[in-house]
Amino acid sequence: MEDFSSTYNLGLVALSFAMAVFGSFTALQLAIRIPVCDKRTLPFWVLFSGIALGGGGIWSMHFVGMLAMNMPFPMQFDIGLTIVSLIIAIVFVSIGLIVAGRDLLGETSLVLGGAIAGLGVSSMHYLGMYAMRIPATVTYDSLIVTISVIIGVVAAIAALWLAFNLRGVFQRFGSAFIMGIAVCGMHYTGMYAATMTPDPNAVTNAATGISTGGLAGIVSIFTVVLLAVILYLSFLKTRKIESMA
Repeated sequence: MEDFSSTYNLGLVALSFAMAVFGSFTALQLAIRIPVCDKRTLPFWVLFSGIALGGGGIWSMHFVGMLAMNMPFPMQFDIGLTIVSLIIAIVFVSIGLIVAGRDLLGETSLVLGGAIAGLGVSSMHYLGMYAMRIPATVTYDSLIVTISVIIGVVAAIAALWLAFNLRGVFQRFGSAFIMGIAVCGMHYTGMYAATMTPDPNAVTNAATGISTGGLAGIVSIFTVVLLAVILYLSFLKTRKIESMA
């Protein structure tokens, strides 16, 4: 990147990592039910695991991480593309969870499920980058982009393995910490692949953009509340299942 975009607000970087860890932990708490639940409750565990990891752990981390980058000009986001990137993250992660968790493809389920999730996360990242509206042109180093995608796929495979092979709460917390590092590694590698050249003629399309002022705080608060609600719902669901056993 150019010098103006190579520094970061360390507070927001730490916040983005915290979002990744909390989202990963929440997803792990729910995903462990996917291999053993019945078909009636399967959509609940898959959907909320996907929302926790794809939306809370990855998408929110991505945008807080983008806001952490110091720029000498205003940055906005296209509303439509921003929403689509969120949907992509949740859908692909959910598909990866069900493929790996239910062994839908035999012995290759974990790898293929992780590949699906990882490619979805990578697509979300670069679509989110494309959603930026800044007075600059953005170009990418293809080698670093490839490395970031590989990191995303490997991280997703590791995440799915951890989700379906760990039982203890403390083990899952440690795994969430590792997953947070992997998610942030993919994100910041992808950011490093971009070179932003100031261009006053670039179209920012401010009329359809979201201002970044206070956005990190809004996204973070909403994510924490959402993940807390998901954890509570999973607790109630687990108690109901256990009471019926």
